[in-house]
Amino acid sequence: MGRAFEFRKARKMKRWSAMSKAFTRIGKDIVMAVKEGGPDPDSNSRLRAVIQNAKSVNMPKDNIERAIKRATDKSLGDYKEVLFEGYAPHGIAILIETATDNNTRTVANIRSYFNKCNGSLGTSGSVEFMFDHTCNFRIDAEGIDPEELELEMIDFGAEEVFVDDDGILIYAPFESFGAIQKELEHKEIEILSSGFERIPQVTKKLSEEEVADVEKLLEKIEEDDDVQNVYHTMEE
Repeated sequence: MGRAFEFRKARKMKRWSAMSKAFTRIGKDIVMAVKEGGPDPDSNSRLRAVIQNAKSVNMPKDNIERAIKRATDKSLGDYKEVLFEGYAPHGIAILIETATDNNTRTVANIRSYFNKCNGSLGTSGSVEFMFDHTCNFRIDAEGIDPEELELEMIDFGAEEVFVDDDGILIYAPFESFGAIQKELEHKEIEILSSGFERIPQVTKKLSEEEVADVEKLLEKIEEDDDVQNVYHTMEE
């Protein structure tokens, strides 16, 4: 198994840990998808992907429909995706994906977390290069041969295909998302969920005390409503 498998295994129990946080993230994703490509999922591939993800975390259908309707309101402000980069204590690189309707507020909050926890907020490009930007798809494993699927999907950019308790996972570079989504839909393979992740190229092992220092900062960042995802180079 490759780095994507190990990364997924380590993060599995932490991802989408708080249901309310998951719904908040998806609500913002719906707004951004509708503003970008309209409210019809049949013609908006990004919105189709978000709806799949909403279903995968058991977001009620009414909530999804309300979020789509709300996103069509022209008076509703748009969310902007902003990436923050910095260092936690002990040289751990941190990458933070946010979706914000008030960048001034988000910058101030993120900077305060770093300052309070002996970290340092970096400039654009300071740590992003340490992570591979990937996309992933989860499909039902029933009736599908993972090895055969991998051979077929390589032509569309897939780099890793593996099976876990949740089904078959396909990992590929960020740029291959559209091609793989289109091919899976063409094959009438149901996509249970999909998304993007940033996998650290190298991780660093810390002592228990050092891990606690980094976790203190990560917890503050992850609690912020503007934060969508947090990635780091600490070995888990």
